[in-house]
Amino acid sequence: MIVRTRAYARAGLVGNPSDGYFGKTISIIIKNYAASATLYETPCLTIVPAEQDLLQYDSMDDLASNIATYGYYGGVRLIKAAIKRFRDYCRENSFEIDSRNFSIEYHSTIPQRVGLAGSSAIITAALRALMAFYGVTISNHQLANLALSVETEELGLPAGLQDRVIQAYEGCVYMDFNREVMEKRGYGEYERIDVSQLPPLYVASLDKLAEGTEVFHSNIRARWEAGDPQVVEAMRGFARCAEEVRELLLAGRGSEIGPILDRNFNIRASIYRISDQNLDLIRRARSLGASAKFAGSGGAIVGTYPDEAAYVRLEAGLREIGATVIRPTME
Repeated sequence: MIVRTRAYARAGLVGNPSDGYFGKTISIIIKNYAASATLYETPCLTIVPAEQDLLQYDSMDDLASNIATYGYYGGVRLIKAAIKRFRDYCRENSFEIDSRNFSIEYHSTIPQRVGLAGSSAIITAALRALMAFYGVTISNHQLANLALSVETEELGLPAGLQDRVIQAYEGCVYMDFNREVMEKRGYGEYERIDVSQLPPLYVASLDKLAEGTEVFHSNIRARWEAGDPQVVEAMRGFARCAEEVRELLLAGRGSEIGPILDRNFNIRASIYRISDQNLDLIRRARSLGASAKFAGSGGAIVGTYPDEAAYVRLEAGLREIGATVIRPTME
């Protein structure tokens, strides 16, 4: 038995980063980039390393280049943590799984460390493979929570539900992480939005801006927990942006959401320290006629553009600074 599964990149369209602060967001899946897992029965449980897990290099320059692309930690720790959490989840929920062992391989085309949820895609793909191999059914909202726990509980990394929810549900999803609902049942209200209601979108990423999520989010959590008025109001502002975009999309007025995406980023810039290179990526996209905001924690942006001519200008203009521009495939 050979199991092959996938999970895709995502872009936080609007509302992020309020997902970790009982806010509201809308995210889209990006099927242009994917993480895949292949799992098959073997005598011993084996995790097969991928390129980002290599420990042998041609030179110190080669090592430095690998670190710049993938960071200091590869995907093996994600796979190990996913297997451990899956085992624990099955035991906690009285799911009977047999004693077969397996080998698991993974591969990812998702640009790393630029806020397109590459790590959570690897985890989600691995969990889907384990589910299929052992015949375990887990609902989408439970899968999102399980994927989140791999990073927060097993690896001690800062993370929110948004990435895992969109990777579980796919398409385009509006998420309301209302505090009362979250604390009562452990997950939010998730509403699918027809992707045909979205205006033309682009996603641009710049590998040289790669930086871990934990670096970007710095001290915002502590400030929010301390009741810092500026941070608290910013989180409310992000949520209002998501509400407004949802209303426009449901009303068939998706062409009007661009200024709200810009406002989302402007609020973000008021409380986060953003590098000059990331700011340049945003400003350049806007100067070419597009709206622009971070797709995640920096290094990739998402936005709208008015017409085909504008997209051609945008693609050419961002290519000049080394950025890759795509039109996200969501179906």
